[in-house]
Amino acid sequence: MRLNRILLSTALVVVALVVQVSIFARLHLPGAVPDLLLLVVVGLGLVYGHTAGALVGFGAGLLADLAPPADHATGRYALVLCVVGYLVGLAKPDNGHLRSATVPMLVVVGAAIVSTLLYAGVGALAGDTAARHVGMTGLLLSAAAYDLLLAPFTVPLIMAIARRTVGDPLTGDGTAVAASGDGGYGRTASASFRIGRMSRTSRLGRTGRLGRRNSLLTRPARRPRIKGVKRL
Repeated sequence: MRLNRILLSTALVVVALVVQVSIFARLHLPGAVPDLLLLVVVGLGLVYGHTAGALVGFGAGLLADLAPPADHATGRYALVLCVVGYLVGLAKPDNGHLRSATVPMLVVVGAAIVSTLLYAGVGALAGDTAARHVGMTGLLLSAAAYDLLLAPFTVPLIMAIARRTVGDPLTGDGTAVAASGDGGYGRTASASFRIGRMSRTSRLGRTGRLGRRNSLLTRPARRPRIKGVKRL
């Protein structure tokens, strides 16, 4: 990841974690808690791709594991968000722009369900049976509903901010990208036209000089004039 993407991702994750811990965690809503960190990972994964999505998800989950109110094993949520960020990044379009606004909403619902199932599954492996007492159905429905209600106000904004760091002067493979709207074709065509015109001018100049030189060589020599003698 580039430095500007790392700085932007870090800032968004820190802000989301502060809001989630200080506001959402104290609302005492029935079922799950609105997961703003998950929405940040979804928005960045849809723009940056699966590799960056996995890295951002791991970092965001690790910060959530180390936050003071956390009551679970360290690394549990980091694993969950890492997997979710990778899966969300696979849905990134080739051109970087989504054709419909329903795609991010569907991705948010899928990410909420997958993250809840993974979190409960990892907890069951670690001996945490809190999800059984609450009820998985209620957790899945509430998590999907809360995140879906919050997504229209966060995911498009996160994606719009993240796209500003994608338009770098160089692509990922290091090839230059033209800044003009026609993809650099007009600039290349004008440059080739100027080069062609210069080459034609130089060729014409050389041809003219050679023609004059040949005419001088092939021109018959003038006879010397003698005074008093009429030239035949």
